[in-house]
Amino acid sequence: MATVELRFSALPEHVRTARLVAAAVARRAGVDEAVLDEVRLAVGEACTRAVGLHRSGGISAPVKVLLTEEEKQFSIEVGDEAPHATPGGRTPGGPGASGAEIEEDEMGLAVISGLVDDVEVSAGEHGGSIRMRWSTTPPAAFPA
Repeated sequence: MATVELRFSALPEHVRTARLVAAAVARRAGVDEAVLDEVRLAVGEACTRAVGLHRSGGISAPVKVLLTEEEKQFSIEVGDEAPHATPGGRTPGGPGASGAEIEEDEMGLAVISGLVDDVEVSAGEHGGSIRMRWSTTPPAAFPA
């Protein structure tokens, strides 16, 4: 199992770099060429969401992206350190989060769910993550 870890400052201009790295690693892992645009878009949405949560919460920690190649699948996990909704009623962005911020967060998650068949979202008081998975095809063997 090979893993690439990317950490970047919570600045919007770094999202493009994360998208490019994700597409390159996905291609190398064997994700179908026809799906690479979906990988780029989903990673862009997840990273933009994490950057927004960090910035609105005043969090200086970097956004984390883990790109993992496993047997027959490739996964990307985008993690943030922003407090998320918990059973106690806290909302993204903290107690003062606006309805527009919450709606934008939900819209981003809906877009990701539409692009990726296998998505897991986890969240808590100390941060959250979005894990996305794609099937891979083994590289074609060259005849001897």
